[in-house]
Amino acid sequence: MLTDRAEAPAPATPKLTPEPTPRLTPELTSGPTPELTRELTPKRGRMAPVLRRAMRIEWAGQTAASLCWIASVFAYGISSRGDWLQLCAASAWLLANTVALAKAKGD
Repeated sequence: MLTDRAEAPAPATPKLTPEPTPRLTPELTSGPTPELTRELTPKRGRMAPVLRRAMRIEWAGQTAASLCWIASVFAYGISSRGDWLQLCAASAWLLANTVALAKAKGD
């Protein structure tokens, strides 16, 4: 059956125009200022030797072993004086490793 209805016009598509690119000013292209670079640069004075010693396998291995020893004491529970002695020994070992890391010895 035919009707006299007119078809609705298709909606107009929006025109896509490219946005203008922002202009780069000399402030944006010159890079960071020396003051900002100095603030963002890590201090290499005292921390560099400490981090170098911390990355050594001897220190990392002994520290991991002492932490595992402490964890095992808590995992199995503290039920006797011997367990307290184990915890003290493991804690002393960890403390000695930490002090050895902070103490500069030939670096």
